[in-house]
Amino acid sequence: MATTAVMQSRATGTVAAQRVMRSSVLSPVRPAGLGVQRMPLRPVQAPRRLQIVSATTEQKTTEEAQVDIEKVVDDLKERWENTENKTSVVLYGVGAVVAVWFSSTIVGAVNSVPLLPKLLELVGLGYSAWFTYRYLLFKSSREELIEDVEELKKKITGAVEDN
Repeated sequence: MATTAVMQSRATGTVAAQRVMRSSVLSPVRPAGLGVQRMPLRPVQAPRRLQIVSATTEQKTTEEAQVDIEKVVDDLKERWENTENKTSVVLYGVGAVVAVWFSSTIVGAVNSVPLLPKLLELVGLGYSAWFTYRYLLFKSSREELIEDVEELKKKITGAVEDN
């Protein structure tokens, strides 16, 4: 049983019937009047040279990653051995993990309250606009921001100015 589609030409207004596809065959039927023959399709394969180059590149990146991991592990071992008070370091680490878990729980609870996330987005947008106006728009305020950041860096690192 043949399925036909009626196509109307917009330019001339004529109606032409065309056989689109037979229900028992999966391949499309060629329209009448066209002498186009179907050629069998062959799978396209990439040249072997490109495959070899990509394989060696993957091996190099894997080797580089292993070397980097070994360097990081060796550096961590050395720092751990040089640490004097190991119990406080472990306690700080556990405290940091608990703080991240707790803050994630708080954010999830706030996020579940209707309309509150959108309100907080508006507050963030407003603060960003104010910060841009206050510190980034004018050259004098940018210089002030740079001075404040440098001062904060000095307080954190404990650097003392020579007067």
